[in-house]
Amino acid sequence: MTFRIPRFIPRRCTSPVLVASLLVVLVMSCSSRNEKEVASEDIGVRWSLVTNFTDKPDVFEAKIELINNSDRLLDHKNWTLFFNMAPRQILTPPLPQPASLYHINGDWYKLVPSETFSLPPGNAVTITYRGVEAVIKETDRPLGLYFVFYNDAGVEEKIVEVNNYQWTAFEAPDQINRNDSDEDPIPTAEWTYKNNLGMASAYDSAIRIVPLPLKLQQGSGVLNLTNDIPIEFQAGLENEAKYLAGSLRDLTGVEFKTTMTPSKNKSISLAIEKKGNLAPEAYNLQVGGDGVRITGGDAAGVFYGIQSLRAMIPIEAYQKKSTTIALRHVVVEDAPRFGFRGLHLDVSRNFQTKETILRVLDLLSFYKINTFLFYTTEDEGWRLEIKDLPELTTVGAQRQHTSGKETAVLHPAYGSGPFANAENKFGHGYYSRQDFIEILRYANERHIKVIPEVNFPGHARAAIKAMEARYQRLMKEGKETEANEYRLIDPDDSSEYLSAQGYKDNVVSVARESVFHFYEKVVDEITEMYAEAGLKLDVFHTGGDEVPEGAWTKSPLAAELMKKHPEIRDPKNLQTYFFRELIKRLEKRNLEIHGWEEVALVKTPQGPYAPNPEFARKNVVPYIWNNIFDYPDLGYRLANAGYEVVLCNVSNFYFDLAYNKDPKEPGLYWAGFVDTRDAWTFAPFDMFKTTNKNALGQNLDLETGSMSTGEKSKIIVEHLKPAARKNILGVEAQIWSETIKGRDMVEYYMLPKLVGFAESAWSGERKWENINSKTEREARIQQEWSGFANTLGRLELPRLSYINGGYNYRVPPPGAIIENGMLKANSELPGLVIRFTTDGTEPSSTSAEYKEPVAVSGDVLLTSFDRAGKSSSTVSVSVD
Repeated sequence: MTFRIPRFIPRRCTSPVLVASLLVVLVMSCSSRNEKEVASEDIGVRWSLVTNFTDKPDVFEAKIELINNSDRLLDHKNWTLFFNMAPRQILTPPLPQPASLYHINGDWYKLVPSETFSLPPGNAVTITYRGVEAVIKETDRPLGLYFVFYNDAGVEEKIVEVNNYQWTAFEAPDQINRNDSDEDPIPTAEWTYKNNLGMASAYDSAIRIVPLPLKLQQGSGVLNLTNDIPIEFQAGLENEAKYLAGSLRDLTGVEFKTTMTPSKNKSISLAIEKKGNLAPEAYNLQVGGDGVRITGGDAAGVFYGIQSLRAMIPIEAYQKKSTTIALRHVVVEDAPRFGFRGLHLDVSRNFQTKETILRVLDLLSFYKINTFLFYTTEDEGWRLEIKDLPELTTVGAQRQHTSGKETAVLHPAYGSGPFANAENKFGHGYYSRQDFIEILRYANERHIKVIPEVNFPGHARAAIKAMEARYQRLMKEGKETEANEYRLIDPDDSSEYLSAQGYKDNVVSVARESVFHFYEKVVDEITEMYAEAGLKLDVFHTGGDEVPEGAWTKSPLAAELMKKHPEIRDPKNLQTYFFRELIKRLEKRNLEIHGWEEVALVKTPQGPYAPNPEFARKNVVPYIWNNIFDYPDLGYRLANAGYEVVLCNVSNFYFDLAYNKDPKEPGLYWAGFVDTRDAWTFAPFDMFKTTNKNALGQNLDLETGSMSTGEKSKIIVEHLKPAARKNILGVEAQIWSETIKGRDMVEYYMLPKLVGFAESAWSGERKWENINSKTEREARIQQEWSGFANTLGRLELPRLSYINGGYNYRVPPPGAIIENGMLKANSELPGLVIRFTTDGTEPSSTSAEYKEPVAVSGDVLLTSFDRAGKSSSTVSVSVD
């Protein structure tokens, strides 16, 4: 079976939570004695990828070297090395090895010595292993390595994290390319230079607002905005006035007065259009000699007018703070293209703090994104406190070493290491009720709707393990009825399956009423938190994706259920049964039900999915990510069938996919690569025009109405019918966090991709969307992209260094070649400054600036800098 990596990758030292008596965990302390013991174990590990091109197709080879610098013999039974790595099926290597690699569960693996293994102090040994699918990123390497040492009886004696860990850089093409069909380019400095040649650098002084408004007319005058000009607001706009005053105070350092009393002089006026001529979220903005006027169709429209006003502020006002802001006269008329403009953020695989979430919400509001899908439950973590179910956070919100996947504990994942609550790790953490309420209020003040998600029946391992811990605790107390109240599994289920992320135990039993009772309990508690925040929960996301084939096939409870309901016919149809039953319960709570695309699909007898008419036009909204694999037209098929859908196209909006193939560029690549241009280049009503590459960078031609899947077979794609356009509610970008560790990384993955996405979500139809000639369309796209890229490089990127305390965005590295001894360089985003060195030192803000071709010799290092001084990674070219 092949593993696929889908979309779906105050600290203190404490002892792990002890659960059932059968649970074998090693309770560690933070004593000085323990630190000395760990220090005495100095076993180094070096990992390297050998090649992705072995004698077997789509099989890589890698090696692990153990260097025994300790004072103890490593024999065949006194140690095991545990770690996490991107899930791959492990194959038997061609030759016997001193130790063997085994998959345990999810991304958790172990290296176990052979019967003849012996590594004395001062010696080293190399173990070669093979696995399916390529390994091309440094983020794929083993992470969170630790040894478990055993005594003579085979009992765990000590856990030691590996501190001496090294890996070898990926440099050769057979380490960076995935297979013979891989056509995505290796982004060398030379390739980047050639790719950037079509970029126009012409740029005028016109006002730029991102996302682009429907209409913008620039005047010739300038308004000098000071705090002598009050902020006048209509009743009901107190929040917006306060927000604007705070933004201006942060920028100027002085307080701005807010008042409901009209002024006879200049003012900043905030009002809602009383005649109803403006649609919800629409606004008009005028800056002139008498001040600023912002009129919205509703409070949200006024808020977005404020954001456009902030976007007009010159970058110099951020760099050299002054009590006066020069605003050019302008008239803006604007309204969103889509009512649903969302970002999904996974905080379960790797946790993000409340403060990081608030920063994300600030960013979303600036770019007029109005929905936040908050993904707080997953296989690897449950991140939300629920009253009366403490195990959801005491067990489900932390990861630690355990004796096996069967215990009621979350095992290490994504490099979280063996110890619960460890410093500088991201496997633990959760939001208290008050944290969540604060997030809800903060989002609401910025006109962002937070949609919670509890993913069932798959992707549920954290909940399963937490409720097993609860079950075992209550059974010990003799409370059998209470113990079973929220139990999520059939304990006699012997089904064998493997989820997309390599899990063998992440699906709940759909035959237990306690599963639905648990779900209702969680929904009701979340509803209560919304009420405490002064809000009403009216939309709930049920997940529903990636239930693995084989689930429930050997479950006695499922078999009994199917006898009662013979119409189910096959265990693969139990997911539809579960969703049907879940809808009944959620409808009683007046909830609109959202879910991933599978909730609107049904398995055909032949195996493939097909749209399920049962839930169409019934308050069910599927989110569609699949646009380059076996169902490239799925979003349109469901919209044509009557479903309202949200488009989440993987080839455009999956921000956890790496920017490019550079091995040091972090991220996933199971569906290819996504950069800012991909997020910007999206035609929502004819997405085949902007779905040009498959996961391996090969050309796709979906515009003709079919896609080859082999020598003879073709998929006939279905286009969106004009009458179904209204069913495209909007678009959503996704950030899954398998490879994301901490705030800096989530911001780096998100920016500047989010800026391109905002244009696709808010701005009106681009001219190129309706050009049928591919040649003419591509020329127009390049022309408009050049203009947008100039705005990114000259304005949007540097501003991100200042707003909301500054963000960690990606500055693209320069392209460069040396021809006849002359250095030539360019940038993906015009407006960036390129600096270079020829003495081997890293370029800095004071290094030589590249302006035109210059004679060089030897090795040249180059780095791009924006106007805020933020730099890109460094590239090199040689005269050779």
